[in-house]
Amino acid sequence: MTARLKETFTKNLVPHLMKEGGYTNVMAVPRLRSVVLNMGVGEATQNIKILDAAAEELGRIVGQKPAIRRAKKAVAAFKLREGMPIAATVTLRGDRMYEFVDRLFNIALPRVRDFRGVSNNAFDGRGNYTLGLKDQIIFPEIDYSKVEKLRGMNVTFVTTANTDGEGRALLKALGMPFRN
Repeated sequence: MTARLKETFTKNLVPHLMKEGGYTNVMAVPRLRSVVLNMGVGEATQNIKILDAAAEELGRIVGQKPAIRRAKKAVAAFKLREGMPIAATVTLRGDRMYEFVDRLFNIALPRVRDFRGVSNNAFDGRGNYTLGLKDQIIFPEIDYSKVEKLRGMNVTFVTTANTDGEGRALLKALGMPFRN
């Protein structure tokens, strides 16, 4: 069974984006290539079990086992040595990506306190968008009573768009609640 958002995208949004963007070919329409979630855990330099808990929560949110990232450089001020594990990251593609995006836009973001929309200025110049979340408890998969510490994460939407305008049009069509 395909994801609900993917089906909506192919049936309804592609023709709409073709007309709006002036594309003559269906394959020229911008698409989501992948969604990358990254949870940096700086406290893991003192206690490695904190990173394990963060990776387990990230895995529960996305339904996929995260990869543990290690430090590339040593930074003495942060008591960080090269090769120490400091982050957990997941790259989503295909149906799992569309299901996560659907849950993020329709369930998780509306649960943020005083939510008025996401910023229009977080594009990288090539149509990709990065969203910072302050805590992981906005996702229904996380049990609030079992959370030891609130941790933020970055969610990066990697698109095939060439410009920020094309990327914004794609994400808006998918349902991202941009601030007015």
